[in-house]
Amino acid sequence: MVKEKIALVTIRYGKDINGGAEYHCRMLAERLVDDYDVEVLTTCIRNYKTGINELPECEEVVNGVLVHRFKAEPVSPEKHKLYSKKEKPARKCRRFLFRIGILGYLANMFPIWKCRRAVELKAFQSYPFYSPNMCQFVRNNKDKYKVFIPVNMAESTTFFTAIEVPEKTILIPTMHNQGVFFKAIQTEVMTKVAYIGFNVEAEQKLAEKVFGKHMSPHGIISVGIEEPELALWAETQKKYKLPEDYLLYVGRVDPDKMGKIFDYFISYKKEYPQSSLQLVLVGGINFAQLPFERQDVLYTGFVSDEEKMVILQHAKIVINPSKFESLSLILLEAMNRGKPLIVNGKCDVLKEHCVNSDYAALYYTGKRDFITKLHKLDVSESLRLAMGKKAVEYVRKNYDWSVILKRLKNIIETV
Repeated sequence: MVKEKIALVTIRYGKDINGGAEYHCRMLAERLVDDYDVEVLTTCIRNYKTGINELPECEEVVNGVLVHRFKAEPVSPEKHKLYSKKEKPARKCRRFLFRIGILGYLANMFPIWKCRRAVELKAFQSYPFYSPNMCQFVRNNKDKYKVFIPVNMAESTTFFTAIEVPEKTILIPTMHNQGVFFKAIQTEVMTKVAYIGFNVEAEQKLAEKVFGKHMSPHGIISVGIEEPELALWAETQKKYKLPEDYLLYVGRVDPDKMGKIFDYFISYKKEYPQSSLQLVLVGGINFAQLPFERQDVLYTGFVSDEEKMVILQHAKIVINPSKFESLSLILLEAMNRGKPLIVNGKCDVLKEHCVNSDYAALYYTGKRDFITKLHKLDVSESLRLAMGKKAVEYVRKNYDWSVILKRLKNIIETV
């Protein structure tokens, strides 16, 4: 039996690519190969910050998935800041209307906004990940694929795929309250694609308030989590000089993700100097220079999936300080391992996980709250164990792969 061909679209792809949306895409692709002929359309960029085409423009098979790599060739990249400045008024206007609670109502009357469309289009084309060759490939081969599944609506790869083949597009937006999602041009995507699959209810509600009742058919698809084999703890601990008691952060180590967590942690250690807790940061480092070089702050850099999981397994507490999440895979991975978490309360998605899991994770709303809650977790083993038990139950009930794939395959078959 010949399998139907589907294509997932992402800005970067590979086993050594560190990024939530990219990892999300890879997990879906590798789990759909049993039922479909799965391909991935992506760029030749490896490093998110540099935007350099480090990988060859080619086709390669990665874990049963045919990967098409296209060179990123932004148009007039030197003018990107200029275009972003020119498009800003429309974006700020829409975001202001959202903040005062009337954008959704206006979207009900005017579902597609075209103010500053030309300059917003130029801004997308000047993005580091814009690939004319990928756009041409989609245009020339769209009849060969049953569906296209672009991940992360903030990226130009998603926008141009969705605009080219809206009737075949199942969009996974990974949306949060950030400027790029308020571009007027996004109204074309969110009202014309075949289906929109959100990760959590908070993300879906946010989109409904931005794009109104004319938004395309939509619902929760979400994603499950990987359970790779663990690396040997003794070897991993020695390799990265890991302590026994540590607060763990996993993800891109950059200002956008880290927020004020360094300041908060250092303040905690000043207030509770008797604590043996250290801060361990796992992931690619995107600071020009390390912000802190202290004995109780340790940077591992990029690690393998197996090493990441064993580091996660031995963490005392896990933290996600990001304000911008549409799901948080690391939160789910930590919960699945029975780890207590502390997360940023300014992120509605992370707060939703806390509430829905009966507080298997705690959220903080500022430095004082952070210090108080981290101290409770640091000193109370019984609290950590109780939260860990609830966390495991929460993940198994809501994020089992059989549930996720059934939802997604049903949508693929109906598009």
